[in-house]
Amino acid sequence: MDKYKKLASNTIIFAIGTFSSKVLSFLLMPFVTRMMGTGDYGAADLVQQTVNVLIPIVTLQVNSAALRFALDKATNKADVFKVGVRTTFAGFAVFLLFTYPLSMLTINDFRLGDYIILIIAFVLVSSLRQLCQQFVRGSGHVKLYALDGILATATTLAFTILFLGPFKWGVTGYIVAIIASDACSVVFYFAAAKLYRYLRFNKLKDKGIAFQMLKYCVPLIVLWWIINVSDRYMVTYFISSSANGLYTAASKIPNFVILFSQIFIDAWQLSAVDEYDQEGGAHFFTKVFRAYSGGVFAVASVLIFMCQIITRILVAKDYYESWQFVPILIIATTYSCIVNFLASVYMAKKKSLMSLVTAMSGAVTNFVLNLVFIPRMGANGAALATVCAFLVVFVTRGIDTRRYIKIDFKLPVLLSETAVLVSQSVLLLKFGNTLWIYGIEAALVVVMILLNLKPIKELVNLLLAKFIKKKKS
Repeated sequence: MDKYKKLASNTIIFAIGTFSSKVLSFLLMPFVTRMMGTGDYGAADLVQQTVNVLIPIVTLQVNSAALRFALDKATNKADVFKVGVRTTFAGFAVFLLFTYPLSMLTINDFRLGDYIILIIAFVLVSSLRQLCQQFVRGSGHVKLYALDGILATATTLAFTILFLGPFKWGVTGYIVAIIASDACSVVFYFAAAKLYRYLRFNKLKDKGIAFQMLKYCVPLIVLWWIINVSDRYMVTYFISSSANGLYTAASKIPNFVILFSQIFIDAWQLSAVDEYDQEGGAHFFTKVFRAYSGGVFAVASVLIFMCQIITRILVAKDYYESWQFVPILIIATTYSCIVNFLASVYMAKKKSLMSLVTAMSGAVTNFVLNLVFIPRMGANGAALATVCAFLVVFVTRGIDTRRYIKIDFKLPVLLSETAVLVSQSVLLLKFGNTLWIYGIEAALVVVMILLNLKPIKELVNLLLAKFIKKKKS
């Protein structure tokens, strides 16, 4: 299959599964923010983010290895899944030994021990779901992966409405809804993909596969959670859970950028593994990067322009002031999407150690700047620290990946796009309540679209041409 056609086909399939689940988080926001106060919402988010921190550590990020090694045609799929399951349960057994000291952790007005049973169940069920997801995707069952996205959307919606509405379980209901939905997905994968076939207690056919997978995945453990999650803990520590609730609500709107990005990245990772060492690989990566980055920047620009309106629609009245954190968070999210594209180079080359090294440069930057900015600027200081962190990662990763494949980033265009987002953010934060500012914001959106019109149009025409050609033949 032609590389552009394959990329387009997989993107459409992943869009079907991913779009519904991502959109659900926005559609549920009015309901969730009305059923939970800012303090409860902040506590629920910290529980969820704590689990996001724990899963890579407990599982040694073996789900990432399951994806990468399942993509290798010569690898025994049963061995890959068995290593994933064994690593997950072994890590979970060790994790149980540390749950008591973990329950003693208190951050300002948030006590982790109040939710330790939920955290234990959450870690196990979500770890298994992530492993099944990535193994199935790497094995080429992309339609099954997409179908699970639709199933997860339906179950999350049903459980959240039930547990927060009639049952009124508050923070507990919010977390149990996610756990129950993940459990349904695990059952679905085992039944539909017949994963139970791989759960035999026999020896691995490839005795070296476990070492190879762990060598690949262990460096990935301390990646983005350091940047993304440390903000939430430090906002809670320096300010309060209520402030973190507002910050969490604000972070949902930049997820529109992630929605666009993740749909594409899921498909792109499969193409990147196939094409990075082929003739014309650098040209292919460059063309796709320019279209992808252009689309991300264009979506970000529109979101900054509309962030006040979107906030008013999506959240309860008590959360409206969270809009002031949105513009800077959108810039941070934009660059996180850009560096995630570059992560595909490391994935294709199985150079996870350099992925770790470049990510750590951003993690250190983020932690230090959080200590400086949050006490002086509040939650916006955390957002600004995140922007700086992802910029550092982009620079280090952009330089380093040229050893493997030379992508032309078109730096003048990239700098112009960044300048547009920064201008929009500064103007909106300074003159946000004045009517005339929207005219300037709209003009800047047009500038952003014009900057990216050519690469997006070229790629869309190329992809459509492949499908039209097939149809005619």
